[in-house]
Amino acid sequence: MRLIGSNGENIGVVSTDEAIKKAEAERLDLIEISPNAVPPVAKIMDYGKFQYEQSKKDRDVKAKSHTTETKTLQIKIGTGEHDLALKAKKATEWLKDGHRVHMELFLSGRAKYMKEDFLKERLNRILVLIAGDYKVADGPRRGPKGLSVVLERAGKR
Repeated sequence: MRLIGSNGENIGVVSTDEAIKKAEAERLDLIEISPNAVPPVAKIMDYGKFQYEQSKKDRDVKAKSHTTETKTLQIKIGTGEHDLALKAKKATEWLKDGHRVHMELFLSGRAKYMKEDFLKERLNRILVLIAGDYKVADGPRRGPKGLSVVLERAGKR
């Protein structure tokens, strides 16, 4: 195995028994860093310190990751302009936060059988009101509840 010393110096390729003896001589632990490498890589260090550094790295990765949710907005064919403006404002906030927005034009009763062009025009009424850069990730497509479209932010952070 390839051995790395307690100060980070490269000791070289040694046998496992020899690596264990060197670790015991320094009163430290022998930790296998990369078992899949050829030859495997091990390091002489304090195991508690190793665990602490690993948890620190995991915390940093978790802090930098950002989970995105899919937020849902429902509108109907007869929704007024003021209500559409409020929903567009909410969608704009969600898009700025990095979330996806699933917008549904809810159809009930006879509205389900209206012409597709008319329904798309109704859906576009709210899309025009949304401020900021966004892209249509999916849609407009027909679903069980009506016509739906999925929006996401155009630019990355």
